[in-house]
Amino acid sequence: MYDDILVPTDGSKAAERAIEHALDIAETYGATLHALYVVDTSIYTSLDAGADVVIDALEREGDVATKHILDAAEEAGVDADAEVTTGTAYRSIRDYIESHDIDLVVMGTHGRTGLSHYLLGSVTERVVRTSPVPVLTVRMDEETGDEDETDEIADAEDAETA
Repeated sequence: MYDDILVPTDGSKAAERAIEHALDIAETYGATLHALYVVDTSIYTSLDAGADVVIDALEREGDVATKHILDAAEEAGVDADAEVTTGTAYRSIRDYIESHDIDLVVMGTHGRTGLSHYLLGSVTERVVRTSPVPVLTVRMDEETGDEDETDEIADAEDAETA
């Protein structure tokens, strides 16, 4: 059923929970796990000279986050690929889905918080609304930061009509 599973990461606790689920599903189905870190350059367009320094630092952070997934996949005996890219997060995720024939996306529901979340909207929400494949969202308990008991698989086509 699932041959290629994408787990976008931003290095957050929510992403870590999603990684656990993605690894379990990939192991169950013998699927390849794809780790993707997007340096969202749309956030830094107002920075002039300092933007390159910030983007370089975020790319290094992405290398660490995706290597963590590759290491976890190797330990679980799951084939895995990783990529760090730049662009608008949800668009880059959607483009990756289409260019790599992804069957399922697994991602956390919380990454950005506060003003950044308010101004930019939820990356996960946008992926759910625009993804051509099912998206498994892994929720976090707001108070404790622990995984919520309810995980949802949302087909993007159904989500748009809701």
